[in-house]
Amino acid sequence: MKKLLAIFMTMVMSLSVLAACGPGESTNTTDDNNNKQGEEPAKPEKLVIWEDTDKSVGLVDAIASFEEEYGITVEFKELNMADEIRDTLRLDGPAGNGADVITLPHDQIGGVVTEGLIKPLTVSDDVLSIFTDSSILAQTYDGQLYGLPKATETPVFIYNKDLLPEVPATLEELYEFSKNYGGDKEYGFLALWDNFYFAHGVIGGMGGYVFNTDAEGNVNASELGLANDGAVDGAEYIQKWYKNVFPKGLIGDNGYSVMDGLFLDGKVASIMNGPWSFSAYKDAGINLGIAPFPVLPNGEHPQTFMGVKGWHVTSFTKNEYWATKLVEWITNEENAKIRYEKTSEIPPVKSLVDTVLADDQGAKAVAVQSQYAVPMPNVPEMGEVWGPMATALQLIANQKAAPKSALEEAVDTILENIEAKHSNN
Repeated sequence: MKKLLAIFMTMVMSLSVLAACGPGESTNTTDDNNNKQGEEPAKPEKLVIWEDTDKSVGLVDAIASFEEEYGITVEFKELNMADEIRDTLRLDGPAGNGADVITLPHDQIGGVVTEGLIKPLTVSDDVLSIFTDSSILAQTYDGQLYGLPKATETPVFIYNKDLLPEVPATLEELYEFSKNYGGDKEYGFLALWDNFYFAHGVIGGMGGYVFNTDAEGNVNASELGLANDGAVDGAEYIQKWYKNVFPKGLIGDNGYSVMDGLFLDGKVASIMNGPWSFSAYKDAGINLGIAPFPVLPNGEHPQTFMGVKGWHVTSFTKNEYWATKLVEWITNEENAKIRYEKTSEIPPVKSLVDTVLADDQGAKAVAVQSQYAVPMPNVPEMGEVWGPMATALQLIANQKAAPKSALEEAVDTILENIEAKHSNN
């Protein structure tokens, strides 16, 4: 975590320099509306936002207050965030029919920047200070800020209070509890640790990492930490759980449905899952508890992967100044609070953690766990990591390979694929 914060602080200083003299246009310098320094550019008649499907309910109030404040009409359109927004912008942007502002998951930033679909974002330190350090880091690529955060998610510890009244202080305590728990097909704890998204909590917390990152936040995708001593320790710990606690059916594509079904049926005392699962468990009438994770055997918190959804200014807008103003407006503390109340998506806004979010155990757990989480790398090379790591983790979970050899083979495959597919990046 100290390394993460050091990287972030260096990025903030780099962004300050970029705001003064970099290629991203500042709100007090000449922009695409040809305003003179210190002058506000002419207002457009309207701005267009592309929001995620079924999430515009969280935008309505923010749009209304922006229109009242600035006299600019804002229109929105809902598109699927995972793929439709990006794919539509590729076609509609060059044709002049793209949005001014879009929302994307942060792990797509590297790809869309490489394609030239979004602009660097220049905002003041006062704006940056609203958000958690890690969420701003997630919106940063190659030393430049490309968005402001709107929501964050990371896996947390979910438990049935009727079966596990209190959260164990450590995962070793949970391990001992789980070894002796219940009868046939009953489990103390389940996690999908053959899936790298979930397994990173253990591997990262034990000292592994995906890509080496320097003090300026530049990623060296040719230097991986997925087979270092810490990663091997984490994989050995994962293997122990699969050998002595987890059922065989938890491995592979059906693992999630197996875990989810057992928890809903009251056959599992606790699981690792994300905020997307909360409502189904509550609706099932489970006496639900949600908390940050117990610490690992080395005394460190699991470094779960964090996903951050953000707002971005597209490269096709003719009103960069006002599009940036809109992004600042819809992510400010008041509008972040309203959006959370309307959508239940958790904003990485520091002032809300101990106020609004404190009254919701799920939101508070995600907010606290996010302090120990690391953003999924947003460079295009990350796409080469998932498959080989899944193969390695499944071999480890099935007791078919030693963790060190499985991870080393995965790293070799990842590096080969990066060289083959990204060597010109």
